[in-house]
Parts: sequence; structure tokens; C-alpha cells
Amino acid sequence: GTRLALAEDEDYPPLLRETARAPFGLYILGTADWSRPIVAIVGTRRATGEGLKIAHAFAKDLAAQGIVIASGLALGVDGAAHAGAIASGARGATVAVLPCGLDDLYPKTHANLANEIIRTGGALISEYPLGTPSFPINFLERNRIVAGVSRGTIVIEAPYQSGALVTAKLAVEANREVF
Repeated sequence: GTRLALAEDEDYPPLLRETARAPFGLYILGTADWSRPIVAIVGTRRATGEGLKIAHAFAKDLAAQGIVIASGLALGVDGAAHAGAIASGARGATVAVLPCGLDDLYPKTHANLANEIIRTGGALISEYPLGTPSFPINFLERNRIVAGVSRGTIVIEAPYQSGALVTAKLAVEANREVF
């Protein structure tokens, strides 16, 4: 069920086309409705209990209003955001951007969450072809896609040198809102 959407295709996110380093294509598994507003929710993998609750609540409330939540499927804030969007009960409430091929899920502990995203009408996306492992540089590259598909980015708990703050910087560079 994985398909490749090239930059000129209808199934490619229009907001991502507007960014400086948009990938030539995206591999998509599931359903992504790029016509709906998308907001990224990102933060640390080592979130506090309060941070996880906030990420979950923001995602659930936004998804209930028809906003799609984008994040990186990482441990911590990302996982809480995806779970919150799913908990809203809205179809297609979340999109996860992976730092690897869609057949090499990272982190493996989020396999059930990834399956739930697909089952509830959302999507997993990646710029990497099948069989690509999650190299360290891929995580930073993934962040430009999370920011690029979103109208705004909400950062919840992020250490000074973190991927979440890189995502916020990339969102600002793409003229998107950061909260």
C-alpha cells in the first residue's frame, strides 16, 4: 500500500512544495488529506508527565476541530501528540513523518501506534525509500518535512539543542507560526 507522490502530484502536500528544500517525493502509507489544516506538535523524547498530558490534550482538542496533527512518531511528546489526535475520534487526525523507509519503523516500540494511525485514516510518510534505516542525519531532515507540511508548530518541552527546536527554526524559515 505504499505509494510515491512526486512534488508535482496531487497527493503531495502543497505547503511542503513552498519550502526551500522540499523533497522530490514522499512515500505515503495510509491516507493524508493535505487540504485540511495541519499543525505540528513536537518536543523532547524525555518529556515530563505534565508535558505528555499537554501534548495529548492539545492534539486531541485540535483534531476534534478538524485539524490534522503532524509529528515524528518519536518517543515522548511526538507519541503523545499522535495518541491524542487518535483519541479525538476524528478520521485522518494525524500524520507521522518517519526518518527511515516505511518498512523499517522507528522506534519499533511505536509499531502499535503506527498501526493505529493507519487504521484510523491517517498516514505514515517518509522521503526515504523502502529499506532505508534511520541514520542520525535523517532525524534532522525529517524535521523539515514536519515543519513544511504544517501551518504552525507547537513546541512542548524542548532542551536547548533539540530536534524540536530545529523544527521550530525550520517552521520560522518557511514563514509558519511557532507556538
